[in-house]
Amino acid sequence: MTFYAAMGALAQGLVFGLLALGVYLTFRVLEFPDLTVDGSFPLGAAVSAVLIIKGVNPFLTLPVALAAGMAAGFVTAFLSTKLNILNLLASILTMIALYSINIRIMGKPNIALINQTTVFDSFDCMTAFFKAHGIPASIVNPILFLIMIIVVKILMDLFLHTEMGLALRATGDNENMIRSQGVNTHSTIMLGVALSNGLVALCGALMAQYQGSADVNMGVGMIVAGLASVIVGEAVIGEMTVFRATLGVIIGSVIYRFAIAVALSLRIGKLQITPSDLKLITAVLVVIALTVPVVRDKVKVGIVRNGGDGE
Repeated sequence: MTFYAAMGALAQGLVFGLLALGVYLTFRVLEFPDLTVDGSFPLGAAVSAVLIIKGVNPFLTLPVALAAGMAAGFVTAFLSTKLNILNLLASILTMIALYSINIRIMGKPNIALINQTTVFDSFDCMTAFFKAHGIPASIVNPILFLIMIIVVKILMDLFLHTEMGLALRATGDNENMIRSQGVNTHSTIMLGVALSNGLVALCGALMAQYQGSADVNMGVGMIVAGLASVIVGEAVIGEMTVFRATLGVIIGSVIYRFAIAVALSLRIGKLQITPSDLKLITAVLVVIALTVPVVRDKVKVGIVRNGGDGE
């Protein structure tokens, strides 16, 4: 893998850390299976792209995309909690609806942001500074995304330790118990799912500006990528504390993107891995990540037994 490709994988891993943190909120904290992600990701991209085309400051498009994603998550949670629709089905319904909504927002299936000002243009001076000092300019975006994801991680860690955050975590652990304590679990679920999809939409907005286009199909498979990041992170770091769990999610996202980049550069005999093999690679990666803890536990048990026999 070239240095340029490694920096690209690192940048993508860090920015997709936002999506993975969003998936972590619903998948691990709330225990809420949410497929809205596949729709809220292009929703954020569509909102940001359209606003940029209309001349809005690209930085201002990010909170708007965040709000749009939160609205999508709120709809999913509302369908599940207030209308008693199965949570998985509610998220699928919202995801399907978002496909049409995203086309309505963009007016067509995709929008190119070529020659449009994005948030990354504001850091051209940083790129020029690096070039002037002989430092590869390709590290600029990873640095920017690293700063961003650290800030988001700190904010999420702080939030999950507030009274509302603790209620949200308790809702996922034991909904009946926390409801008996007088907590409105419908509100905590709505908040959690909305925040999750807000982060996903923010990730979509940044990716649209990073790659220079927004496409209605860019969200396909994003939930799988998010789940893979969460599972890989848990296998590597564990989830004993909120700090470790969120850190593991971000590291898992980076590992996942590097694994994809390495796999795409592989050639086995005459077989060249292509982007069409990404789904297969993702599936294999998730299987490996799910298997590692099982194997690790069996090894530990074997070591303990052997130690006991030795005594």
